Amino acid sequence: MTATISYDDVEVGTELPARTFPVSRATLVRYAGASGDFNPIHWNEKFAKEVGLPDVIAHGMFTMAEAIRVVTDWAGDPGAVAEYGVRFTKPVVVPDDETGALIEVSAKVAAKLDDDDRTVRVDLTAMSAGQKVLGMSRAVVRLA
Repeated sequence: MTATISYDDVEVGTELPARTFPVSRATLVRYAGASGDFNPIHWNEKFAKEVGLPDVIAHGMFTMAEAIRVVTDWAGDPGAVAEYGVRFTKPVVVPDDETGALIEVSAKVAAKLDDDDRTVRVDLTAMSAGQKVLGMSRAVVRLA
């Protein structure tokens, strides 16, 4: 695959389409099985509260993966992401109800980095329950 967005068509400040990702307890159990991360803070409410958390929380790597989907969907190719990093600032708390939690992600092109490599830096904002859950969330993306 190749990125479908052309470097020449992108300007600093270009906003990527925002997305909202629902997270339920069932989502966390499926992610735990796929990742092998069965830490009980991600599925056992009693344990999570005993260790000082408000409730079960989503895996940090799951949150990070959901957020980058905004970039990969926009670029048209997951392989276009050359670098990606975040700081985990707040947990995504996932209540045991019919709603669960929402991760709301927005992103914009913050810089054109290299005309020869056709790379841009995309800054992401990830929020849940009104709190920023990822800080310094940035991706370097190689465009067409």
